[in-house]
Amino acid sequence: MARYEYKVVPAPAKGTKAKGIKTPEGRFALSLEELLNLQAAEGWEYQRAELLPSEEKSGLTGSTTNWRNVLIFRRLLDADDERAVLVAQPLEAPKHDADGIPIARPIPGPEDTRAPAPIAEEVNDPPLNRTESDAGARTPPLVAQPPVQGDKGGSSES
Repeated sequence: MARYEYKVVPAPAKGTKAKGIKTPEGRFALSLEELLNLQAAEGWEYQRAELLPSEEKSGLTGSTTNWRNVLIFRRLLDADDERAVLVAQPLEAPKHDADGIPIARPIPGPEDTRAPAPIAEEVNDPPLNRTESDAGARTPPLVAQPPVQGDKGGSSES
C-alpha cells in the first residue's frame, strides 16, 4: 500500500508583477503557477485547493472566524523512510457477552496494589446522641425569649 506525506501551504493572496502581464487576474495566475511549479520541483503533487475556517483572537476576549485559502500537496514516501514504517497496529476486536454487549477490558496497571494506610488510628468525633451525663445540662434557646415583667436582664432566671 502506498504511503504519502502531505503539505499544506497558503494560497497566494495577490499577484506577482511581471513583464507583459497587465491584468490582476494574469498576475494572480502567475503567482499561483510559480508556487505550483516550485512545489512540483521538490516532488510535491498538487491535490486541491481548500477554503477553511480559522478562529483567531480579536481584542482581549473576543474571537473571529477568518476563512483561509490553502493548497494541498502530497508526495510518495519511500519504503525505507521512517515515517512510512509508523503504521498503526491493528486493534483487536472487542469481545461481547451473550447479549451482544461489549465486555470491558481491564486497564493495565501496577501488579502490587495495596490499600492506603489509615489517616488516624482512632476517630475522636463528638457523640451523635446525648448521654445521661449531658441530660442535666441546660441547652441554650435557639430563639430569644421576651423578658419577663420587671426583669431588665432579658432572662427569667436570677
